[in-house]
Amino acid sequence: MKILYVEDEKYMARAVAQVLRKNNYSVDLAYDGENGLDLVSSGLYDIVILDIMLPKLDGIGVLHEMRKRSILTPVILLTAKGETEDKVKGLDSGADDYLVKPFQTEELMARLRALGRRRGQFTADNILCYGDIELNYNTLDLLGNGQTFHLTLKESQLLELLITNKGQAITTEIIIEKLWGWNSDTEDSHVQVQVAFLRKKLSLITKRVKIKTVRGIGYMLILDEEVTTDV
Repeated sequence: MKILYVEDEKYMARAVAQVLRKNNYSVDLAYDGENGLDLVSSGLYDIVILDIMLPKLDGIGVLHEMRKRSILTPVILLTAKGETEDKVKGLDSGADDYLVKPFQTEELMARLRALGRRRGQFTADNILCYGDIELNYNTLDLLGNGQTFHLTLKESQLLELLITNKGQAITTEIIIEKLWGWNSDTEDSHVQVQVAFLRKKLSLITKRVKIKTVRGIGYMLILDEEVTTDV
């Protein structure tokens, strides 16, 4: 799961991001509303954690603009303690959940898991399912046919991206941005290597789930009965 955290308190933002990354979340940071809006407009993020009090453009303004542009990325709004008006404004502006500052990172992660389940991505315990395989995003374990393989973080992120976009071709550019970041100098060959590693592990536990190369575009996840000629 790729998260954008928009927070002007840099020390707090970096501390929370470090905890989330240790729990296998991919996190990008923005320190003002305008930069946050630019980043979320890229479509790369699964969830946005958005503080209300931001320079340049406050959180409510970011939310208004997101929904105005039909950007439906779920948003957890961070509000000051006791500011009921902020909570109401945020929810009315399109926030999916809110969290009162200061907060415990365990509660934030619980909210993230709940939003993931609400979007139909995750079952209990942060498990993502497709066909006859399961991906445990917390432990990075791939399960199927009574076997378990431990994935690297990049392999897990790649499989999550493919499962949540199953049946759709994902461009190599989007894979690079999701796995390495929008400003990365990663090349297509790095994606090919990760796909090859993941294909090998998938082949050991399932005959049904396959990564298909879509020529000139990228990759997509399919079940074997969907296999036709290459695009």
